[in-house]
Amino acid sequence: MHHLIFVTLLWAFSFSLIGVYLAGSVDLWFAALSRIALATLVFLPFIRWQQTARPVMFRLMTIGAIQIGAMYGFYYHAFVFLTVPEVLLFTVMTPVYITLLNDLFAKRFNARYLLVALIATLGAVVIRLTTPNPDFWLGFMVVQGANLCFALGQVLYKRLAEQHALVHHQCFGFFFIGALAVSSLSFALFGDLNRLPSTQLQWGILIYLGLIASALGYFIWNKGVTLVSVGALAVMNNVLIPAGILVNILIWNRTADLVSLGLGSAIIFLALGVNHYFDTRLR
Repeated sequence: MHHLIFVTLLWAFSFSLIGVYLAGSVDLWFAALSRIALATLVFLPFIRWQQTARPVMFRLMTIGAIQIGAMYGFYYHAFVFLTVPEVLLFTVMTPVYITLLNDLFAKRFNARYLLVALIATLGAVVIRLTTPNPDFWLGFMVVQGANLCFALGQVLYKRLAEQHALVHHQCFGFFFIGALAVSSLSFALFGDLNRLPSTQLQWGILIYLGLIASALGYFIWNKGVTLVSVGALAVMNNVLIPAGILVNILIWNRTADLVSLGLGSAIIFLALGVNHYFDTRLR
């Protein structure tokens, strides 16, 4: 659990760094690509090509392509439509997706999770009840795309580690290689070379996000994923929400409609309570 707690503290700053300094000024496809490329360079020297079975190699690449390659495509662009607290808050559905995906792989299905998703969506309505607009709902759906990718990657990595004795630092480079392939293709198709970073601060943030938040963060997080239960993993995915919002408000002095934000948050966390009830009482 201490692996996940450490990375939660580390990632709490990433949301604000992206929302405050990168979104709207730096091409977000390039931001995602540079972050993944730097992380890949960190782990390339540790790869043991001959010692890693090809099926494991390709599964790790697939997991990386999903968990951060595709996820970053959704995640970075959510900041175009939403504030940092809103992006954080709407990641609240990730634990539901983790539990649901784990059940699907275990050949179980529980339609009650639809109720959880509907309650959480109601919370989203409350948060922006006074200013509903198409961009807001597009942003909400973009975050859900990121949530699904991140949840699926975690579940797949945990299942892979249960099936194979992974030496994490010797094979984690394949995870980033898979992510790099997706991110490179995305930048080639959608990137804007006229919106590259223009200040030392922006370059510095991208280097920090690549070397620390991505390389160190995802390695420690995914290793932690293999050491805890699915339930504990689901809970830890939501600890980041209050931590990230607190950092955004206190350090960057960002304002928010605290009444609607608080009420909407309560409804969304009610969804989590319902999900927890289903998990612990109705199985």
